[in-house]
Amino acid sequence: MKLRTPWISLMGAGALLVAGQTLARQAAPSPPTAPPATPAEPAMAPSPATQTQAVFQTPQGEVTVRSALPPPAPTMAAPAFEQLSGGGKFISTDQANAYPPLANDFDYADSNRDHRISAAEYARWSKQR
Repeated sequence: MKLRTPWISLMGAGALLVAGQTLARQAAPSPPTAPPATPAEPAMAPSPATQTQAVFQTPQGEVTVRSALPPPAPTMAAPAFEQLSGGGKFISTDQANAYPPLANDFDYADSNRDHRISAAEYARWSKQR
């Protein structure tokens, strides 16, 4: 009889757990649903083709959405390796900060992960730009 008592308690606790989960799922309030926003004359902005503007009517009022691509970054020719390295054999992280695109790609340009960029690594990196 002693062996049945733990099993009965265990099965009763399991049944209560399952019943509690079932009740929680049934009693969970559903999130309030807002009526879908209806577009009211989406209008294109008169500027470049990459910029758009749309106006939507919602229950809270009018919403205007504007989107545009950022302007392209100005491209500069990469400086010579000797200029960045200060006449040395490698470019350190501090020296790479003088040319922001290289500073941004320093880990990529440093292919052998020795925390400095050799002339060959710099040439490979500058060709891929």
